[in-house]
Amino acid sequence: MKNSIAIRAENIGKRYQIGSTKREPYRTARDAIAQAVSTPVRRAVNLLKGNASAASDLHQTIWALQNISFEVAPGEVVGIIGRNGAGKSTLLKILSRITEPSTGFADIYGRVGSLLEVGTGFHPELTGRENVYLNGAILGMTRQEIVSKFDEIVDFSGVEEFVETPVKHYSSGMRLRLAFAVAAHLEPEILIIDEVLAVGDAAFQRKCLDKMQSVSEHGRTILFVSHNMSAITRLCERTILLDKGTILEDGPSHLVVGTYINSGLGTSAAREWEPEEAPGDDAIRIRAVRVRTDDGSISDAIDIRYPVALEVEYDICRPGKTWMLYFTLRNEEGQVIFCTIDTDAEWRGRPRETGRYTSTAHVPGNLFAEGTIFVTIAARTLDPTILRVNVREAVAFQVIDRMEGDSARVDHAGNLGGIVRPLLQWSTEFSHNGHSKESAIITPRVPETSL
Repeated sequence: MKNSIAIRAENIGKRYQIGSTKREPYRTARDAIAQAVSTPVRRAVNLLKGNASAASDLHQTIWALQNISFEVAPGEVVGIIGRNGAGKSTLLKILSRITEPSTGFADIYGRVGSLLEVGTGFHPELTGRENVYLNGAILGMTRQEIVSKFDEIVDFSGVEEFVETPVKHYSSGMRLRLAFAVAAHLEPEILIIDEVLAVGDAAFQRKCLDKMQSVSEHGRTILFVSHNMSAITRLCERTILLDKGTILEDGPSHLVVGTYINSGLGTSAAREWEPEEAPGDDAIRIRAVRVRTDDGSISDAIDIRYPVALEVEYDICRPGKTWMLYFTLRNEEGQVIFCTIDTDAEWRGRPRETGRYTSTAHVPGNLFAEGTIFVTIAARTLDPTILRVNVREAVAFQVIDRMEGDSARVDHAGNLGGIVRPLLQWSTEFSHNGHSKESAIITPRVPETSL
């Protein structure tokens, strides 16, 4: 590596021409002379009228990227996030030398492996075995490398039973498994990965993330584009947020992901509706849903150690009904973490009169695992039971483990699985020469809360 830099991007810009350009008809010599004489006159008339030039009527240009500058050190794992159309894939194609920038340049120091579109180079008439060799060669692997890793690649993909079958008979998921398995066993100094985990089952996605984490732990540089915020915060210490082709923020992953969620580019920690837009029916209208920290402020980034309050504000529009409100919390993979129902004894089983209500669910600290939590709010009447409103992913928040204080992580710096991470009480008993000593009971310190 040169000057302790793996990737340097300087003022990168990429411009595309959009719209259709009129095809020029065959012209005679007289047509060419007539156009040469008339064009200056038309341009002068257009300028006097304030009209655009004729060329601009045929097409226009857009900047997919502008003024992109950053550096990545060897061994650094950097995430790139942003909504669709932000310029993420265009940036990776420039860094991978697939396309040239319109302005600026990018210096890459080291062997590069790119995984931008899984399955690129697969031939449907060839078998899985033959495509491993073909795809591996396209990605830059030598034949000796492919031979030495063939069994490991096939085992990782899970398609060993069909490795002698033509790929045209594979499902899209099987193709994904085999293609990612080939790319995951590259040994470049720099690995550039686009959103390749959007297809496939949850178990295989976790397997891919584990493999990518293993690659990063061997000191390789990784650029990783994903819409999976949990994967970003798990794999990347640093993240770059792109919006409309420019860098909006570059910094620690948990802070940048928080900006993405709270900026309206992702899903916000607070959502409010005007009366005419409020979800619901003639019996109930949801007016607001909010995520609050233990001090009562609205926040999209929650410290894993502290409590969080889920608040719903709603209008009861028809009196005399008994209501059940509940939150359903899911992770990025759509797995339900838990569902909590309104247990307030004052209102349980009691018909409500019309008016504005605010209900709050108090979730203790040291319960969630790291990642993005999506919150759905729903309400039912109980006499009879009818689902009146259901707002999926009404709000979201990011759970951050800062690896300090009394979290369930303790001194473990690696990945911890699971959709919850409670801080449990442990006890340890020591026995020496058959003589037991008293148990040492460790009681976790719970942070004070105002909830």
